Amino acid sequence: MQLLLTMILLFSTLQSNLLFDFTKNASIKDWIIVNDVVMGGESSSTISLTKEGHGVFEGSISLDNNGGFSSVRYRFPKKQIKQFSSILIRVQGDGKQYQLRIKSDSGEYYSYILPFNTSGTWQDIVFLLEDFYPSFRGRKLNQPNFAKDSIEEITFLIGNKKKENFKLVIDKIELK
Repeated sequence: MQLLLTMILLFSTLQSNLLFDFTKNASIKDWIIVNDVVMGGESSSTISLTKEGHGVFEGSISLDNNGGFSSVRYRFPKKQIKQFSSILIRVQGDGKQYQLRIKSDSGEYYSYILPFNTSGTWQDIVFLLEDFYPSFRGRKLNQPNFAKDSIEEITFLIGNKKKENFKLVIDKIELK
């Protein structure tokens, strides 16, 4: 019995590092698309699950009407992160650059962001939390980098200032 309780505790501790794990049975209803249409643009995107259980964020970027970005965000109950120093994402991209964005408070008008490049193959990309810098509408803010004790929102965004189709396959997001 003691061994079983120890294993359950260990498993739950390991699971608590996950911010999101895309699986065949994952619910993606809380992943919300936010495109440039909120500002008059014409970009479009979707989030879906593959039969293998991976998240797929894909769409088309349009520069019409001052557009140029697509994003998908996930808000969750505030997660304490004091014991972690980084975020790992497992993704398969299309060779394009994306941004990972985090917020400690979803009500903040700005995000903390880091760009990342994809290679077309599966990648495990690690981001140090302290490297995320504050940005609003594409402009870096004159504020300190991320040094918060919690996270409650993560976002993937593409906005490379060109008309393009994109596809980012996401396996998991976890704290390290």
